[in-house]
Amino acid sequence: MSEIFDAYAAYYDLLYRDKDYAGEAAYVHGLLQQHAPGAYSVLELGCGTGGHAEALVALGYQVTGVDMSQSMLARADVRVRGIDASSRPRFLHADLRDFRAHDCFDVVLSLFHVFSYQVSNEDLRRALLTAATHLRPGGLLVFDFWYGPGVLSDPPAVRVRRMEGDGFRVTRITEPTLRAETNMVDVEFEVFVEHAGGFARLRESHRMRYLFGPELDLMLEMAGLQREALLTWQEAGTPGCADWYACVVARKGAEDA
Repeated sequence: MSEIFDAYAAYYDLLYRDKDYAGEAAYVHGLLQQHAPGAYSVLELGCGTGGHAEALVALGYQVTGVDMSQSMLARADVRVRGIDASSRPRFLHADLRDFRAHDCFDVVLSLFHVFSYQVSNEDLRRALLTAATHLRPGGLLVFDFWYGPGVLSDPPAVRVRRMEGDGFRVTRITEPTLRAETNMVDVEFEVFVEHAGGFARLRESHRMRYLFGPELDLMLEMAGLQREALLTWQEAGTPGCADWYACVVARKGAEDA
């Protein structure tokens, strides 16, 4: 999987240049103000090119980011270069399923559907255990994911996305296949990249898992976490069949110190 995102890094920010990192960070900030006022230190699992980390630092948080793609992390380092060294995010290269550090944090955060990339029960168990291991007693885990009822009600379809800038012209064709028997979607990307040095054609395969509330509750409990909220992503209400994207707020028990 890391090879996919290493290749992706060169044009990732172009494809997602209209992504509202500041707005998403503000939404997370609102959740933290509600569920964990005073939270300061954040571990971001799957930090990518650092868009959320940069925005969270601007809101006053101390951020450590982890990603398995060295190319993504290199771009993240460039992104935050202008931030004062005393508050600049720290980025670490690791697989979030295996990452272990000596530090504990007030918040563990994972955005842009990183947890939906944990396609097996064992992958998801290990990711949640990483989160729980690095949370202080009473700390919060916040993550977004593909919400099962929404995916099944509005199945994924072929999409074409074109973007131009930073010396690149990128066309990406997305062809998804729903695997309802395994709660997964196989997403095939065909990417055409034009730049001053020539032309490239890439093919990528991403497997995504959509999740349901009851299975998440079980997996969270196994990791020593308790769900406090299941929300439509960037909204205040409970997700329904019209919502593809949801987020969970879960708390580590004080007894797990």
